[in-house]
Amino acid sequence: MCSSPPNEWGKAPLEPGDFYKSPEGYLVFTEQYHLKRGYCCKSGCKHCPYGFNVKTGKIKKSEP
Repeated sequence: MCSSPPNEWGKAPLEPGDFYKSPEGYLVFTEQYHLKRGYCCKSGCKHCPYGFNVKTGKIKKSEP
């Protein structure tokens, strides 16, 4: 779990390892970030640990 205090929206700030910048300059969230968040957002994230399939709209794996 995140050790940083929550900000004014009740969310912990991003920490090292939560994301990286793509060659195009986008922030890409890592599996570490998604697991800390604790649920699948169903957006088809590149590093989704929940196995969401955008084409079928289904989660392949059970949520940890």
